[in-house]
Amino acid sequence: MSRIEANRLPGVQKFSLRHEIWKNRASYLLMAPYFILFFLFTVIPVLMSIYLSFTYFNMLEAPRFVGWSNYIKLLLEDDIFIISLRNTLIFAVVTGPVSYMLCLLFAWIINEFRPKLRAVLTLVFYAPSICGNAYMVWNLILTGDRYGYLNGLLLRLDFINEPILWMQTEKFVLPVLIVVQLWLSLGTGFLSFIAGLQTVDKGMYEAAAIDGVKNRWQELWYVTLPAMKPQLLFGAVMQITQSFAVADISINLAGNPSVNYAGATVVTHLLDYGSTRLDMGYASAIATILFLLMVGTNKLVQKVLRRVGE
Repeated sequence: MSRIEANRLPGVQKFSLRHEIWKNRASYLLMAPYFILFFLFTVIPVLMSIYLSFTYFNMLEAPRFVGWSNYIKLLLEDDIFIISLRNTLIFAVVTGPVSYMLCLLFAWIINEFRPKLRAVLTLVFYAPSICGNAYMVWNLILTGDRYGYLNGLLLRLDFINEPILWMQTEKFVLPVLIVVQLWLSLGTGFLSFIAGLQTVDKGMYEAAAIDGVKNRWQELWYVTLPAMKPQLLFGAVMQITQSFAVADISINLAGNPSVNYAGATVVTHLLDYGSTRLDMGYASAIATILFLLMVGTNKLVQKVLRRVGE
């Protein structure tokens, strides 16, 4: 029997795995705190949510198994969920790619400046995403009377004859929320791109020039982006999560529920059932659908990003 065939035996494989774990025990020990916390606060809650999505659970009685009833009601009977899902997909399709490209573009431009100016510009672009009173600023801008900044400007320029109730008019709610989301989207992904651009080996550009790369766009595609694929993947995950998990913007600017549910998203619908109605089984079904959407989109985006530079 050859050594390769011997390694395929179950006992040999178990011994090899134990040997590898013991040999790298120091690394596993250092990773243990993270994995324990990740398992307790991420894996277990996700599994519990999937289980509860097949039950009726009002937090006062024990969960009662109801099979696929929550999903049937969600997909076939809940009109508000369909509106929320449509709004969420619009958010994801518009704000996800646009904010991702803006993060990469601004990071690429800012990286060309000197270190001190780069630090200042990074803070300026990153600040809105961590600004605690961002919604207060936008509420002042979007106030529905003539004292609102946007209405006041449009009235002064004679673009409108009377103030517009921006967040009480159905056709304006979703576009305004998309604009605010884009303004707030230069967050963690933007910082990861800045960091990734600064770690690219400068010698790679000289080698690329010898190989026939002639301009900055070719450098970006054939050298810069392939060298920072980990940051690109991380930024994609962050932007997708932000675009699918929109809730605070809608609640703070349009209210919950918003007018004719024009600003409703899957997360606001989830909060309605989970926090207000305390129907945790139905809320878990909504969360499971959202989780599957996020995972599927992440897999698709990662598959696309792996082709960068080819």
